[in-house]
Amino acid sequence: MKIIHLEEVDSTNAYIMRNVGELEAPVMVSAYLQTAGQGQRGNSWEAEPGKNLTFSIFYRPVSLPPMAQFSMSEAVALAVVDFLGAHGIEAKVKWPNDIYVGDNKICGILIRHSVMGGSVSYSVIGVGIDVNQTMFLSDAPNPISMRQITGKNYDLLLLEEEMAAIMERSLECINDPDFRIKLHDEFMKNLWRGDGREYAFVDAATGETFMARIESIASHGPITLRLLDGSERTYAFKEVSFL
Repeated sequence: MKIIHLEEVDSTNAYIMRNVGELEAPVMVSAYLQTAGQGQRGNSWEAEPGKNLTFSIFYRPVSLPPMAQFSMSEAVALAVVDFLGAHGIEAKVKWPNDIYVGDNKICGILIRHSVMGGSVSYSVIGVGIDVNQTMFLSDAPNPISMRQITGKNYDLLLLEEEMAAIMERSLECINDPDFRIKLHDEFMKNLWRGDGREYAFVDAATGETFMARIESIASHGPITLRLLDGSERTYAFKEVSFL
């Protein structure tokens, strides 16, 4: 996968969106400094310049129906889990696609799709992995970095090349429907708080807090929770959150 290095940019996702017509997929765009790095729910992403892996990937699936979009999220999240595992860090995927080590967030993922003619035309995959940063100044409640976990200082260029190779292999496989089934099974095995125990959740629409365990996650993304009384509730992304 080709890698484009930028010294400074508002966000790598925005850079790709501005240059969709000129970029040849697959390509990774990385930045030393993002002045407006984007996270989920419109949040900004705190990243000390030159300390972390902050990049976006422009990718064109061969044949990915819109209902299978979540497979790309699974593939990207598991690629990050594999990358961290290769460095001795055991990570899990917090539904839908944050990456956690214990109860601390080490990576955020933001994916945007363009759908045309009944299939995904292209995707812009934004990833931010905390690597060498040791002080976090924002009000993010639980960030952690690779260096804080292992005590090592990492060469970002080497990590970038390693990540690009892992991502390319993972993304190529989502074009195979049979692989997408295996991918979903692997996603469930690496699910944060997917251990069958009850945890606290909050319903975004009502503000209700309740205890439940993760019952299942559909292949297209919604999560089903089983409450203490045995009843089940199914939520789409942003409709429920962990406490």
